[in-house]
Amino acid sequence: MLNALTLTVSLAALALAAWCGAAAYRDQPTKDWHFIGMAVVTVLALAQLVVGVVRLAQGGRAEEGTAIFVAYLLGAFFAVPAAGFMSLVERSRWGSATVAAGAVVLAVLEVRLHDIWWEG
Repeated sequence: MLNALTLTVSLAALALAAWCGAAAYRDQPTKDWHFIGMAVVTVLALAQLVVGVVRLAQGGRAEEGTAIFVAYLLGAFFAVPAAGFMSLVERSRWGSATVAAGAVVLAVLEVRLHDIWWEG
């Protein structure tokens, strides 16, 4: 995997978490700008998914197995969109808190993806 891409996705996810967490603290639901931020983070996660699958196709190996690695890639890709969908259902401060939590989950998944990828 590309360390720079993993770091970029992690930092973008943490920035989104802070932004939506601040909105939740101010008792605000998710707004259009938050959804634009979610889209940016999701596109970065999609890029990572594509890079991960291409690396596997080129013969790269994940230390803990291909199935686990692909499952983490898919989980990372769907973490923020799932939280964004749930924030549409809950149009209160808790919608913003849900997106913040989903973004933190993405950042944690990124750390785990970095741990299980083996450069060899």
